[in-house]
Amino acid sequence: MAISRSMNTVGTVPVPRGGAQAESGRPMKIAIIGAGMIGRAWAICFARGGHQVALWNKTAGKAEEAIAYVATVLPMLAEKDLLNGLTPEQILAALRVAPTMADALAHADYVQENVSENLEVKRAVYTEIEAHARPDAILASSTSGLVPSGFTSHLAHPERCLVVHPLNPPYLIPAVDVVPSPATSPDVMERAVNLLRGCGQAPIRMQREDPGFLTIRIQGAIYHEAWRLVASGLARAEDVDIAVREGLALRWSFIGPFETADLNAPGGIRDFVGRYGQLYQDLYPLGGPVSWDGALMDQVEADRRAALPMADHKARQMWRDGRLIDLAAHKRAAARKDQA
Repeated sequence: MAISRSMNTVGTVPVPRGGAQAESGRPMKIAIIGAGMIGRAWAICFARGGHQVALWNKTAGKAEEAIAYVATVLPMLAEKDLLNGLTPEQILAALRVAPTMADALAHADYVQENVSENLEVKRAVYTEIEAHARPDAILASSTSGLVPSGFTSHLAHPERCLVVHPLNPPYLIPAVDVVPSPATSPDVMERAVNLLRGCGQAPIRMQREDPGFLTIRIQGAIYHEAWRLVASGLARAEDVDIAVREGLALRWSFIGPFETADLNAPGGIRDFVGRYGQLYQDLYPLGGPVSWDGALMDQVEADRRAALPMADHKARQMWRDGRLIDLAAHKRAAARKDQA
């Protein structure tokens, strides 16, 4: 698909310079309910898309802390041209702290909820959100594993609810699971997907709800095999990380597993399966996942702490985000070159 040279990109997803707007031509109003690590990251995504963002958190001062954190990140994003033509000052001007949940929701077109992974907590929060949100507002949850029907089926209008699950941080990793409940309206799915694309995200449409969604299920399969390799004595934790970091992930940062296989045989995906399919069939299943606790946890934790003392943990998180910034900028530049 051709990408206009007037477009900027985050990763490989095109975003109009200056941000995305609603179909009416006006910036949309976004409510962030829960302003922790995920909520503050979402605030960057939506403000970078050209929208007005209100942040509310039950704990006093948390929303202010979130905006202060955003202010520290924006210069790094601006340096790599990852703000879609906006300045840090414009992004910050699009953010405000809402004094109450009702205030945050009063005029919101779209609500992104980010409260704790607790079913009863979410059910209570969604009851309150429905009481204050506009009738046409989309209500989305950032949950990593709870299916939307589990905390929205009791509402008067569950058809406007869905899961929009990001990988952290979403302003650097564009893929998001978009998960409907059995009640979710197709129009709500379409509106949510269009909003996310306009903000530079890469929506993954699930056809129905399922625990773990797509990204967590794929990641979980890799995690289970990684722990099994260590538990069986085939490798240490660092060697597993090398296999991904210096091997598989290099291709996967640009192409997925199906395209990888398709390109790895001269006759395409069918040729790949003919050549290597039996090998993979012979390897799996491997007897199911191993437990991640006990002596195995002690061993893996010791390996990780030898590689990274906890005193350096936060600094390494910042290093990771810096690498992701560089990768996002590189992928944007590569996409521009491909379309030149």
